[in-house]
Amino acid sequence: MLYYIFRFLEQYDIPGAHIWSYISFRSLLALILSLFISAWFGEYFIKWMKRRNISETARNADIDPFGVEKKGVPTMGGIIIIVSILVPVLLLGRMRNIYLLLMIVTTVWLGFLGFMDDYIKIFKKNKEGLRGIYKIIGQVSIGFIVGLTLWLSPDAVVRENMSETKQNQEVVVKHQKEAVKSLQTTIPFIKNHNLNYSDIMSFCGEYKVAAGWVLFVIMTILVVTALSNGANLNDGMDGMCAGNSAIIGVTLLIFAYVSSHIVYAAYFDIMYIPGSQELVVFLSAFIGAMIGFLWYNAFPAQVFMGDTGSLTIGGIIGVCAIIIHKELMLPLLCGVFFIESLSVIIQTQWFKIQKRKGKRVRVFRSTPIHDAFRRLDSQLDTTSTYILKGWPRRPFHESKITIRFWITTIILAALTIITLKVR
Repeated sequence: MLYYIFRFLEQYDIPGAHIWSYISFRSLLALILSLFISAWFGEYFIKWMKRRNISETARNADIDPFGVEKKGVPTMGGIIIIVSILVPVLLLGRMRNIYLLLMIVTTVWLGFLGFMDDYIKIFKKNKEGLRGIYKIIGQVSIGFIVGLTLWLSPDAVVRENMSETKQNQEVVVKHQKEAVKSLQTTIPFIKNHNLNYSDIMSFCGEYKVAAGWVLFVIMTILVVTALSNGANLNDGMDGMCAGNSAIIGVTLLIFAYVSSHIVYAAYFDIMYIPGSQELVVFLSAFIGAMIGFLWYNAFPAQVFMGDTGSLTIGGIIGVCAIIIHKELMLPLLCGVFFIESLSVIIQTQWFKIQKRKGKRVRVFRSTPIHDAFRRLDSQLDTTSTYILKGWPRRPFHESKITIRFWITTIILAALTIITLKVR
């Protein structure tokens, strides 16, 4: 909104009005504003929730040895995150931008889905929350909408990169003169690092392009669903998910910025995506909201984000990566989320297989994997056998586990950024 107001005033030579056209100015302002909103609104939100005794049900001490300290802590703090993202974006973003609109729709859609889950848990006293099938339907639906929009929208285009070797053997990266619909995506650590979905579907003959778009939509659904659930599983310790997400957000901001700048895109030999600079504004607000939320969510937490926040965060990360054609880098960048999800899948499937044989065998001490680091020996199920019972050797305090997971995500983020030049 403010962007259009000051661009209008610019034609009347109002001093300083032109500064609103700079993406760096609007992004930094979005970061500061989201930090301020999350800190200010967060305090009032926590007090309001406490007055109405709307709090998280204390976790079983067998699962969380620090759960006693968290009794009566308000939940649904994801509302703080969503408000802190949307207000700066609506004020400072270019609302006619298709990518920004997709990010806003994703935030509201998954925020509502998570809110319904938290509402059922708290007010309906149902610890299971929203039925899993409805969560999946909601996640698949937004993935389908995003994928279909990127397929059909005339504004969702790229200028593909191509290498040209001159007579002196110098390799120069240029971009196509015209922006086109593209099914290309970036593959990390590969020299010719663009993969075209239509090439995968080449067996469809003359229909390979249409089949490639169908595959792209399916990939979008898988990415959004996987990241949304991965972030949800990672939200099990104070500050864990918010800290990891802030680090991931910084990395995506870097990718979005270089993808939106034709000179930097040529230097790093990646696709130039016109209009993706608005993602920088959105991600700045996202990072500010995450950091501001940590003010209250760091150990000992004064508020939990709940599914309202965690489902939204994962979806935002997934959709952003899809838009800038970097979805194949997510297993590396979001390695912590994927390991959390993988640990749960391994644990549940292995237990089911062994149970059919009349055995009670588990792989990890507890899942998601971060729980294994704080589980005490006295809290283990004596009727079950654990393959990795001796790992980790001793339980750690929650804050130490959280910080070490942050460090792991920083390392993964650095490796992801390195992929821009290492092929």
